[in-house]
Amino acid sequence: MNIMHRPLFDVEATIKHYTEKDGVPIKYVCTSALDFGTNPADVYYRATRHPEYGNHYFGLFYGYKYQIMITNADGIEGLEFDMLEINGKLHYSRDRHDFHTVGDVSIDGGRAYFRLVGNINYPSKKLIVRDGEFVEKVDA
Repeated sequence: MNIMHRPLFDVEATIKHYTEKDGVPIKYVCTSALDFGTNPADVYYRATRHPEYGNHYFGLFYGYKYQIMITNADGIEGLEFDMLEINGKLHYSRDRHDFHTVGDVSIDGGRAYFRLVGNINYPSKKLIVRDGEFVEKVDA
């Protein structure tokens, strides 16, 4: 999938740092609020659980006074991503107040809601994260 992400931090530098620090490969997944809120985090995945904390995902975000913070981000697998397909690329809003414009349409709402302003005739997809990858959500 050709998903257009807008990370907060340098993804390649972060991957290099944590792969070397933890001795296991990690990969960037997305940038999203980890709930229905307004504070997005760059989310990364490791196939093996962290030996001390037990999580597969971690998120880096700006905390109080723009301090860089780290958090358990395993909850990313419970969230839905509404994405618009524009010229073969998928776009999404990172958080509740991330009003993101692509061409003649704006996407808003993050994981809280899905709102479009402008040309609303683009196809949309609902995706979820599983094992560090985006997959289309299948309703049961």
